[in-house]
Amino acid sequence: MEENIGTPPQSLFEAMDVYIGERAADGRFVDGGGLYGTEDAVNFVVRNGEVSRVDGPYAEAKEIVGGWSILEYATVEEAVADQREFAELHAKHWPEVTVVSTLRQISDGPEAPGA
Repeated sequence: MEENIGTPPQSLFEAMDVYIGERAADGRFVDGGGLYGTEDAVNFVVRNGEVSRVDGPYAEAKEIVGGWSILEYATVEEAVADQREFAELHAKHWPEVTVVSTLRQISDGPEAPGA
């Protein structure tokens, strides 16, 4: 989402409480939370075998990750449908902002070399 756009409206907080509460009650919601902006962020960049630290805020950042959640679904189709519902809550209750809601599966990790 965009950074420094202010606090979401109360109606979005209320809608998200219902959305998360329903998913927690039926066991789909595993964990989640909001994230602060980049003003206190610290990045470690690995480039050409060297590690450097870059402290926020990041003037070049137009969008940031504002929060995260881990949910469990029986099918990918169910996850996609529910992700759309999540996005639609933001469109309804906070239409003046741009929010990108990304759905990704959790990886078990890469296979070891030679496996």
